Amino acid sequence: MEDEVERAREHTNYSDPGIHRERWHVLGADAGVAEVAELVRNLLYHYRADGIEVPLERRGDIDSRWAARILALDAVRHPEPLDVPRARPERVAGCCRDFTLLTVSALRERGVPARSRVGFAGYLGPGFHYDHVVVEFHDGVAWRRADAQLEPTWYPFDTCALPASGLAGFATAAEVWRAIRRGEADARAFGVFPDSPFGGMSFVFDYVIRDIAHRHGDELLLWDIWGGMRAGDEVHDDAATWMDELAALVMRADAGDAAAARELAARYVDDPRLKPADRIRQASPYGLDDVEVDLVAAAP
Repeated sequence: MEDEVERAREHTNYSDPGIHRERWHVLGADAGVAEVAELVRNLLYHYRADGIEVPLERRGDIDSRWAARILALDAVRHPEPLDVPRARPERVAGCCRDFTLLTVSALRERGVPARSRVGFAGYLGPGFHYDHVVVEFHDGVAWRRADAQLEPTWYPFDTCALPASGLAGFATAAEVWRAIRRGEADARAFGVFPDSPFGGMSFVFDYVIRDIAHRHGDELLLWDIWGGMRAGDEVHDDAATWMDELAALVMRADAGDAAAARELAARYVDDPRLKPADRIRQASPYGLDDVEVDLVAAAP
């Protein structure tokens, strides 16, 4: 697993803070994951869950995609250091993916191997598993998970030491896919929120692809669409069989199987159904029309 650890230590195009690198230096030398996540929460609010109506002129915040761009928005609104408190409505609007990306960015900047994992959380509300993105960092011995979005005092567990697996906690999309296929979970209990059109079998299918992309450095938005994603279409038998193999490979890699991790990385590079091309389709949580994005031209 050494290759995965070393890869997670390096910035990706999405986590690189660019010209805002020094902004992270406000963190003390002994700051751990909890301190990094606390700082990140000072920069962002959740565009939907926090109950703040995002002003029309700032709705583009949620599509910033790159850590450098999020940090640039913050710097324009708050030129003071990152640890100076920002009023919540004046922070950058984002979602769980952005809390995670900024935390991963700050950790990598400090030489800590970190990456984002995409899946579903059973602890955000009773009776449902909400789509979610958390931080996975390596402590020198093993991979650990932290939920950078959550205020620690609001939950009866350590938000920076999430359980390794289990549907009641955070489960990767691959774990959820396997549970659904085995009849151990109801696909309708997984999605953006209960009764949302964005949930179910095809949604979980797409999230396995999304998690694999994040694992390999393409930390795209949760509403970016590419390759083999179903985007709400039915998952036919051949696609389901392909996904069964992928999910098993992800879970073997997560269990420490180095050969599985290498095979997953090779498939990611070679299979256009998994790895996004230079152009992707960006949907809109606000119900706007999809747009095509050139990831190369749009990068900061």
